[in-house]
Amino acid sequence: MALISKIRKNSWILVVLIALGLIGFIVMDMTSGQQSLFGSSQFTLGSIDGKKVDWNQFNRVEQILYGESGGEVYSRRQTLWNYFVEEAIVQEEAEALGLGVSKAELLDLQFGPNPSPIIQQRFADPATRQVNFQQLNEIRKAIEEGTFTDPRMRSYWAQQEKEIVKERLQSKINNMIAKAVYTPTWMAEMGFVEQNQTIDFTYVKIPFDEIDNTEVTLSDEDYKQYIRENEARLKQEEETRKLEYVVFDILPSSQDSAELRGQIAGLIPEFEATEDDSAFVARNYGDISAMYFTKEELPAAIADTVFRIPVGSVYGPYADAGSFQAVKVLGRELMADSADSRHILIQAAAPTAFAAAKKTIDSLENLLLAGASFDTLALKFSQDPGSSGKGGKYENTTPNQFVPEYNDVLFVTGQPGRYYKVRTSYGWHLIEVLSRSASKTERVKVAFIREAIVPSEATQNEAYRRAQAFVGQNRDIEQFRKSVEGMDGMEVEISPSLKKNDFAVGSLGAAQASRDMVRWAFNANKGEVSPEIYTYQDPVSYYTNKYVVASLRSVQKAGLPSIENIKDEIEQQVINRKKGELIKQRIQGTDLAAIAAGFSAQVDTATNVNFASSFVPTLGSEPALIGEVFNLEQGQVSKPVVGNAGVYVAQVINKPAVGQANNIPQMRRVMAQAVRGQVGSQLIQAMKKNADIEDYRSKFY
Repeated sequence: MALISKIRKNSWILVVLIALGLIGFIVMDMTSGQQSLFGSSQFTLGSIDGKKVDWNQFNRVEQILYGESGGEVYSRRQTLWNYFVEEAIVQEEAEALGLGVSKAELLDLQFGPNPSPIIQQRFADPATRQVNFQQLNEIRKAIEEGTFTDPRMRSYWAQQEKEIVKERLQSKINNMIAKAVYTPTWMAEMGFVEQNQTIDFTYVKIPFDEIDNTEVTLSDEDYKQYIRENEARLKQEEETRKLEYVVFDILPSSQDSAELRGQIAGLIPEFEATEDDSAFVARNYGDISAMYFTKEELPAAIADTVFRIPVGSVYGPYADAGSFQAVKVLGRELMADSADSRHILIQAAAPTAFAAAKKTIDSLENLLLAGASFDTLALKFSQDPGSSGKGGKYENTTPNQFVPEYNDVLFVTGQPGRYYKVRTSYGWHLIEVLSRSASKTERVKVAFIREAIVPSEATQNEAYRRAQAFVGQNRDIEQFRKSVEGMDGMEVEISPSLKKNDFAVGSLGAAQASRDMVRWAFNANKGEVSPEIYTYQDPVSYYTNKYVVASLRSVQKAGLPSIENIKDEIEQQVINRKKGELIKQRIQGTDLAAIAAGFSAQVDTATNVNFASSFVPTLGSEPALIGEVFNLEQGQVSKPVVGNAGVYVAQVINKPAVGQANNIPQMRRVMAQAVRGQVGSQLIQAMKKNADIEDYRSKFY
């Protein structure tokens, strides 16, 4: 009561406190969340030169372009991130240069005679690989008439327009740079010499194996020197980490195999008795091929048997391609080895178009029966670009070359001289069999049922128990390594250097478990063993096929790698350098025959070598040696050169003089064209390198 009385007497304090609380909530709301006054980093996936990439926007574009499928998720996100980065850089550069894409230009890039490469790729006919202008015209008509109302398609088309604009702007920038490429006279003259100057030389190769590894002692300075001399190749733009991991492979036990074999054996009586093979096979995860096979085209495990047993019989169980199988012979035909035919195709891209295509085919058949020319009708009406110009003809077609429905008419059911109307995935065909070869081969049609040979749940659980026990007993990398040494059939694998957004780990490949492993690595300390057991699935049968336990081997900051982190990778190269110096010290004189005799080597000859030769027969790839011999005059002997495969001493035996360059303009064009050809790939990479890119994807995925 006394407290309440005091509050009443000092009510202004309560009012102030309430007001401060409300102000705090308002300020917090203004400065946080997606709609905050100052923006928020909570949903920022990254930024490119200050332009933020919103996580929600990124996900929307991913959904628009790929939907629920679209390939391996991390690979497509990497592709999409590259698009966002390049789009921001290209737009920024285009604005600085005053470049743009007008509405008329954008329309032409979508529906014109020379569409954007993006349209060419996405709207190519699968059969002809040519742009399907009919489909594009239908889309354009729908847009103009206001019937292009499907929300997903509208979103897809809007995003595609952005991609087309980005590609066009990038192409304009590339062309500006390419047009600016110039080859000065001195460079063209040098290029002429490099292309036309050829030399012959003899050489002695002393392989590094001439020095035993025990004779070589390496110091840290040797490694440091190698790293300094190879800085451009070894320098890393971002932090990387390496993992050591052990794989617990899960293989089916003998009991698992016996049970799976028994399941197939139990289905064989019903498989043999059923009259509805399609339904039976569908229920039992098998398949029926519409093709007819020769003996050579069948798996070796069943080829002889299938051609021996009667039609309707079943053979099995047998093991093949990782599964227990049973095969049923559905038909046997003595089939011509080739045939000639002609057809008229009316395409049907959508289900509703098949009825209209059928009516057209009916009308064309009536015209043919009334005496019309097949060649004329095919040329005028057929929508198969592969045959319409030839009167619809296909000659010397072999079995299974065409879609099954066409194949059946051509080799099984059709009679020469008659017309057959057939619906396929392409549309409606009007087919005439012209002739069949006299040579024939027996072929069979078969159906299969299968049961993949996979480990049972009990076997998978046992493997998990072993992996779990391993994790519990090994909590640092040293214990981890020692334990693996004592396990039969197990070995420690080392990952390549991993970046924070990588999604593939060494032999494990790309998977959600690999991505989880990388994320853990970038939040762990060197020497730690992950408490999580990483689970991998078989990509075909979707069972758990391995458990993986990982430890963090190394942490390498951006820049040049430390000796400790790269020693294993460069040790052999450093040893070879050291051996090379020792071999050089043992080489006496300049007589190649004497040098060869002193090292039990031989004198070889390289002929017609020019400066641009990247590979020389009998020599291999030895750029250091090539550079050295081209600085010599005829008759001169080189100093010992440490190459890729050993130490070389060479003597130039023929170096004819090169005439005066008389085609400088042509050399300019050739050399400039070679550089221009690299602009498309090299320029965008240089622009990325110079941009200020912040990448936070690893916080989200």
